[in-house]
Amino acid sequence: MEKLSLAERGKRRLDFDRKEMPVLSRIKEDWSRSRPLAGKKISCCLHITTETALLMETLAAGGAEVRLCPSNPLSTQDDVVAYLNEVGIVTYGKRGDSETDFYRNIARCLEIEPQVIIDDGCDMTIYYLNELEEEFPGFLGVCEETTTGIIRLRAMEKDGALPFAAVDVNGSQIKHLFDNHYGTGQSTITGLMTATNRMIAGTDFVVVGYGYCGEGIARDAAGLNARVHVVETDPIKSLRACMDGFNATDMAEAARIGDIFVTATGNKHVIDGEHIASMKDGAVLANSGHFNVEINLDWLEENATASEDVNEHVVKYQLPEGQEVYILAEGRLVNLCAGQGHPASVMDMSFAGQALSSKWLFDNQDKLEDRVYQVPAEIDNEIARIKLASKGMKHQKLTQAQIEYLNSWQEGT
Repeated sequence: MEKLSLAERGKRRLDFDRKEMPVLSRIKEDWSRSRPLAGKKISCCLHITTETALLMETLAAGGAEVRLCPSNPLSTQDDVVAYLNEVGIVTYGKRGDSETDFYRNIARCLEIEPQVIIDDGCDMTIYYLNELEEEFPGFLGVCEETTTGIIRLRAMEKDGALPFAAVDVNGSQIKHLFDNHYGTGQSTITGLMTATNRMIAGTDFVVVGYGYCGEGIARDAAGLNARVHVVETDPIKSLRACMDGFNATDMAEAARIGDIFVTATGNKHVIDGEHIASMKDGAVLANSGHFNVEINLDWLEENATASEDVNEHVVKYQLPEGQEVYILAEGRLVNLCAGQGHPASVMDMSFAGQALSSKWLFDNQDKLEDRVYQVPAEIDNEIARIKLASKGMKHQKLTQAQIEYLNSWQEGT
């Protein structure tokens, strides 16, 4: 096989994925002519994958000065880092960076004093607020990619502690209906299989959290003939899981039943020590939420009688009662740390949303308030139209009479 440099390998992988990303490629082509971000500065803290590389190329094609660092040290693809640096897009970080390295990379990205941050999990945003002494001149706000980051931003807004605008890219329809649902479902199963090579069919598969991500994971596990159990704190979502054909239950019961567990809640210790202690011998635990706090790993470290690495992605823990449990990817995002993350086709839409939302911040800077904004519907609709056209499909357009009917109240039975 031909020996390639890291940068060349990253380039070839990106070129392969470009074919699955027609929306972002179209925006890049348009922006290379119109240069709507000329003179702007954008710092990004995202999972560094081939799809992220195309987003960086798109922002740069629009004229922006861009810096990038990882939002998770175990999801970084070193060949993509090498490629981006080779083409002049300054990128920091490598797979397996320490926590010290992680925050040093964030600080280096912020040295350009950006007007906009594109974040995944809110770590760069929080660092900017808490660690830097002064606000950057002309700073406009943040485009946030994931549920965990939005939870933090909305908590800040509620407490009156959000001093700039933030765009909830995660909450856009084009993100949560496709990326969260289809992307997380497929990539989580891929990560599980890559890490363990376990058969999914015939297992009792526990999904903790039934938001858009949990729905996708449950659906894909059921599609592989697992018996799916759903643990959810919201009774309406639990009822929905029931109506979708799954066993809605609580964590205490699920812990005794499950063979494979996946968390996707954005919350802390949803699988706690008492649950782990009651699990079957050989139970496999994984997380698809942003931070590695969903499974109580501290309890496991303190109470396990022994542990050993099984492979790059699996650690075995011996429990006091004699059973063994397996933790995948150190409790971090299993789909990115043990797999390659979401397929390019779905990230095409999510990162198109990021690109257009960052431009929206610049275009509307004189009207922005210190609050969390939804992605404008016209951005979602434009992305959907381009994606449909790329697949040779189309949607029905409303007639003028239909538009008038939907906007009136006089006409009835």
